[in-house]
Amino acid sequence: MADRKPRYKTYDSPAGGWGAAAATAKVLLEQSVVTKGSRALLSMNQPGGFKCPSCAFPDASCTKKLEFCENGAKALAHEATKFRVTREFFAQHSVTDLMAQSDYWLEMQGRLTEPMRYDAATDHYVPVSWDDAFALIGRHLRALESPHQAEFYTSGRTANETAFLYSIFVREFGTNNFPDCSNMCHEPTSRGLPHSIGVGKGTVILDDFEQAQAIFLIGHNAGTNAPRMMTPLVEARKRGVPIVAVNPMPERALVRFTEPQDIVQMATFGSTEISSEFVHIRIGGDLALLKGMMKVMFEREAAGESVLDHDFIAAHTSGFAALKADVEAQEWPALVAAAGIDEAQIRRCAEIYIRSNATLICYGMGITQHQRGSELVQQIANLLLLKGNYGKPGAGISPIRGHSNVQGDRTVGIDEKPTQAYLDRVRDVFGFEPPREDGHHTVESVEAMLAGTAKVFIGLGGNFIRAVPDTDRSYDAMRKLDLTVGIATKLNRGHLVHGKDALILPVVARSERIETVKGEQFVTIEDSMSNVTASRGVLEPASEHLLPETEIVCRMAMATLPDSKTGWASYIDDYSLIRDKIAAVYPALYEGFSERLKAPMGFHLDIPPRRRVWATPNGKANFLVLPGLAVNAPVDDPDILRLATVRSHDQFNTTIYSYNDRYRGVYNDRMILFMNADDIAARGLEAGAKVALETIGVDGIARRVEGLTILDYPMSRGSVAGYYPELNPLLPLGHYDKTSGCPAAKSIPVRVVAA
Repeated sequence: MADRKPRYKTYDSPAGGWGAAAATAKVLLEQSVVTKGSRALLSMNQPGGFKCPSCAFPDASCTKKLEFCENGAKALAHEATKFRVTREFFAQHSVTDLMAQSDYWLEMQGRLTEPMRYDAATDHYVPVSWDDAFALIGRHLRALESPHQAEFYTSGRTANETAFLYSIFVREFGTNNFPDCSNMCHEPTSRGLPHSIGVGKGTVILDDFEQAQAIFLIGHNAGTNAPRMMTPLVEARKRGVPIVAVNPMPERALVRFTEPQDIVQMATFGSTEISSEFVHIRIGGDLALLKGMMKVMFEREAAGESVLDHDFIAAHTSGFAALKADVEAQEWPALVAAAGIDEAQIRRCAEIYIRSNATLICYGMGITQHQRGSELVQQIANLLLLKGNYGKPGAGISPIRGHSNVQGDRTVGIDEKPTQAYLDRVRDVFGFEPPREDGHHTVESVEAMLAGTAKVFIGLGGNFIRAVPDTDRSYDAMRKLDLTVGIATKLNRGHLVHGKDALILPVVARSERIETVKGEQFVTIEDSMSNVTASRGVLEPASEHLLPETEIVCRMAMATLPDSKTGWASYIDDYSLIRDKIAAVYPALYEGFSERLKAPMGFHLDIPPRRRVWATPNGKANFLVLPGLAVNAPVDDPDILRLATVRSHDQFNTTIYSYNDRYRGVYNDRMILFMNADDIAARGLEAGAKVALETIGVDGIARRVEGLTILDYPMSRGSVAGYYPELNPLLPLGHYDKTSGCPAAKSIPVRVVAA
């Protein structure tokens, strides 16, 4: 596919529909799992089955309806693939040779089959026994001068049981260094929202979509990143619910969508118009839109109307006067200029919000990945507080998280800034004194590698090195390490950019059965709406040499902590014992964990704002002020554009399924720069021209990516977009939200330079 000629063709059909059905069939055929994969899909997201390894959107109520989407089918097909990466494969390919291959090529080689160790003398990975692999990890960790010289990464695919034990192992070892995939996406939710409403999660459950009177979708592309979300959106539009989509790029699924499971629509080639209002915002203009909507509300109040929920504000909130003063001080010309849309549209959005008595606001990384992303999340919370849109059906705030258990990992202890109360509970339950100081988030972990103070990196899933910013510097940082460990199902770039010693440890996948001496085991997953469900694999493991992630964590702990009194060996065999410990550490959330799991659809964790209870220091929901209209540091150069890195439709995080992005009309190419026609003309360029992008960070280092093709695309003026992770080299390590540590990947200041 990589050697086929690139082509670009506008996609005018609805998203979903027969295109999604065809793509699902194609990927099953490509991976040679038509029969096997089709059977497994019937068990995905069903009671008694396994949870999709892709997005974190919740399942519908207990039903026989199919609960998978095109991208879930791709994830499963690539997990269930017949292709294998064996010891013979590694004997044929040196690491240097593999580094020359694309991410797509690496993905297509198939499943890892046995543990491998890097041999520097030959530049090849060679087989290693599991016992020797764990012994090597133990030796390196015990030899460190300080536990803080190790970094322990976690991917969102990690189940609750594994993540919990990982957090206990690492804290018993002596550090809180937990760089995590959430650091790179919804960390502003985790760090920003608690100051507003007392919890770093959404307050919405799936049933709220059925009762909402208005839905706002800000900064995310549901049709690609959470396709199952399209079903409740389609149903809402059929009921006449207004849906406002806010994005610098018009996304096809939020324009028109055909529900693949709607027999009538499929038979008649029908579709549903999704957005009643598309807000073509400038990158970083969301703050101006939110303040503009609030300004309209305050204007209406000043004119004698009652549009705010005054009783709710008086009983449940603090800080209203300061917010009102800040918003009223904003001038309309400045609001319009910052938002990149006209005043009339801001007023239309405000009118939709005012008329609704139950509003949902869903947001994604278009909100969080800015230099003040945590504070921007708080402004969404402010808007909802003005009309009491918490603690009632059909209302609330909903971060749309991308990975299947990224929220659950945080709930059960993957947190570089743990609370003292949590650490006290760990001490009381496990009998050791955990470290009390904050650990490293993702950016800090790379900085520690660059400084030479980090010596060991263990990656529990994921593809850390391709996900992090500042690719070239991050590669240099990783290669300084004494040991890197990649725990994974598939070969990826993270196994090739490695330390002096390196291990690849292959694991049982989400869709595969886990059998121990105690019988079949299952794990649990928390979706983005705080529902916890069981996940039971149905397929045979890809190799007899794979181990479950939970066993790998336990055996790393046993090799590293020979005097530990924690029952690591028992947890390998019986996952219910792990759940008992989770319940002991988190009694308010997980009391009766095993019993509650017997419900077919699991159970919801308690989210206090749903009860209008606020776990903040003052016991109130807080209006918080973000002065001005900027969510990123200003740039003086008038030629600078703001770059947002985005995923293609044939991609999940760093996993590339193909070189196509059909909804954006791109085929056989990923080196693309989506650009507004006026911005192209203003620079004397033409669509189809080859260009480079440059950016300079706060560190003064020049960064450049060559070989991008300009695509005339309806971007907002001053905004450009290109694919992640190819454009990660342009994102300086220091360009991040200081509250949360989240890289500002949706607003990178860049200059377009002719090739």
